[in-house]
Amino acid sequence: MSWSAASRAADDPTQVPVTLDEAAEKATNAAGWVEQNWSTWLNTGLKILLILVVAFTLRMLVRKALTKLIDRMNRSAQAVEGTALGGLLVNAERRRQRSEAIGSVLRSVASFLILGTAGLMILGAFKIDLAPLLASAGVAGVAIGFGARNLVTDFLSGVFMILEDQYGVGDSVDAGVASGEVIEVGLRVTKLRGIDGEIWYVRNGEIKRIGNLSQGWATAGVDVTVRPTEDLDRVREVILEAAETMSKEEPWNERLWGPVEVLGLTEVLLDSMTVRVSAKTMPGKKLGVERELRWRIKRALDAAGIRIVGGVPAPVDESAADPTAGMAAPSAFASPASPQSAAATPLPKPDLNK
Repeated sequence: MSWSAASRAADDPTQVPVTLDEAAEKATNAAGWVEQNWSTWLNTGLKILLILVVAFTLRMLVRKALTKLIDRMNRSAQAVEGTALGGLLVNAERRRQRSEAIGSVLRSVASFLILGTAGLMILGAFKIDLAPLLASAGVAGVAIGFGARNLVTDFLSGVFMILEDQYGVGDSVDAGVASGEVIEVGLRVTKLRGIDGEIWYVRNGEIKRIGNLSQGWATAGVDVTVRPTEDLDRVREVILEAAETMSKEEPWNERLWGPVEVLGLTEVLLDSMTVRVSAKTMPGKKLGVERELRWRIKRALDAAGIRIVGGVPAPVDESAADPTAGMAAPSAFASPASPQSAAATPLPKPDLNK
């Protein structure tokens, strides 16, 4: 027995001293237990290492494949940019941002699935029963799904909006619940800048229909109301001259994507007739083109001596027009000899003195 063991035994009379034979027996048992389980530990460690190597290798290959797919999408968008078709599509930067967002979502989903499966396989390698764990996860998933169904709906709607490129930052949209310019697109919430400067936070799951006013092209329409006695050919000539002058000046030559057309008459009344003027414009520039067209057409018609009419007619005072409108209908009670007056005459009171 060593000196330290002897001193501890002297301090604690209840402690039984350990002999050299007992210590050797315990060391032999420990070595035997390690030798007996060494192969199992080595097998489990190699299995876990193999699972991790396969999982991280597969994750790297999937992420590289997704990155190449996104790069190919970007190259296709850049090839279309600058062509006649590219003018009607979204620009390359917009497509690049959309593809990067899609790639980020796909890479995150792939990493979650691969690493989650690897984690379950590692737990199985430790001889852990996964049935209760999976059952608990299923129950928890159902509970979370019921509690957070709006969140899931918003997320899925945001993913499909990005995949389908329904709108992007800078677009003017009408989302039904709100309208304005898109300033941020998220997987759960879309931010819109309203006409008065307010910011609308719209959940993607609440958007049932959406109208994008910034994709493709827009149509500017102007109605010109003149007197029915005006010469239509002369009216058309003046309008087209004003429109042609406008199409040659900056910045309208870029905002007008087609010639201004006089479509014809849309309404003919006794005191007026309406001529419809239309033009294809750059998306988002419709209102400005319409205002400029009205301005130039009005000045051109004034210079040509053609008068523009319209507006709400003044209300007519019907009582002044018909003097008998305020008179009551004749009554049968006005004549005392009529049967109605006789029936309405009260009976005379009897004379009680007689």
